[in-house]
Amino acid sequence: MSLIEISHLRKEYPNVIPLKDVNATVERGEVISIIGPSGTGKSTLLRCLNRLETPTSGHILVDGVDMCDPVTDLAAMRRKMGMVFQNYNLFGHKLVAENVMMAPMDLLGMPKQEAWEQALKLLDKVGLKDKALSWPHELSGGQRQRVAIARGLAMNPQILLFDEPTSALDPTMVSEVLSVMTDLAEHGLTMLVVTHEMRFARDASTRVFYMDQGEVWEAGPPEQIFEHPKRTETHDFIFRVRCWHYDITSISFDLPGMLASLEQYCLRQFMGVRSANTCEMLVEEIVANHLVPVAHERGLDNPNLHVDLFAGEGGVDMMLEIDYRDLLPGGDPLTDGSQDPISAALVSGLVDHTTMSEPGVVRYHIKRR
Repeated sequence: MSLIEISHLRKEYPNVIPLKDVNATVERGEVISIIGPSGTGKSTLLRCLNRLETPTSGHILVDGVDMCDPVTDLAAMRRKMGMVFQNYNLFGHKLVAENVMMAPMDLLGMPKQEAWEQALKLLDKVGLKDKALSWPHELSGGQRQRVAIARGLAMNPQILLFDEPTSALDPTMVSEVLSVMTDLAEHGLTMLVVTHEMRFARDASTRVFYMDQGEVWEAGPPEQIFEHPKRTETHDFIFRVRCWHYDITSISFDLPGMLASLEQYCLRQFMGVRSANTCEMLVEEIVANHLVPVAHERGLDNPNLHVDLFAGEGGVDMMLEIDYRDLLPGGDPLTDGSQDPISAALVSGLVDHTTMSEPGVVRYHIKRR
């Protein structure tokens, strides 16, 4: 028997049905990453698993016990499942160690000294033993989420549920939380993780669930989901999350905002500093220093430029595509004149080669550096 068996699970609200018909199994020791577009029931599924939400119909068997049966001792079953929320949910009036000690003492009757010793071990496991006597507000977002993970482990659960644990974090803090989660995965803990971090889903998962429209549309090993998806919807989703897109609709556009958005995307894709700098330099040189001035010279308040960056796994084989077709009636600004940005980029070593997919759409192919 599988550790978790979900059959025909449905959850309805008055105006929306987040879960229509979910069927899945999870084996002991598996790490399941749940991915998919926003609003497709991923978080609702986790909340139904530990009965923070009551399913409308269907069954959830956890270690052979039906979580949907009215006679099930939910308190006892929840002790088997820890949960880490996206917004930490730490108690601000309690010290870090007290946050970790609270559940074992209140629910298991663990003596205070034993709970303290266990809290120190768990905080050490997530790299925060030295913060045991700190207050939550004294910690960074990444540190608070690591405390939340330690708290989730305090009941020695069979299953740990993560509801988008990095979504509230600055990109620079994401890696420290993912490192802790990857370590847990390597030690055999059964985990279900709702995540937008595709690198974690690929590298740390035993299987990936792709959810869409309230159902698990595709499930399989990471290699299948990311490299050979069976459904068109899965392929399109994976493609979108690897792409950064920016539209420039005014010659007075927000250049710092665009570059900040690009930088965050590069961080999420684990590109590395040199590759990220290459992308930022290209965008600034081609778009801000060349195409936008040309639009201004030609009297176009709206240059209607579209910039896309596509990144392979880990930032390998990046492609920057710039669509400037609205500038073509006055001549091609990227192929006319002595200051040709395409040739300049090649000569400077910023790109390996360029292609023109059609007039006005140029692609810069960049290898990771």
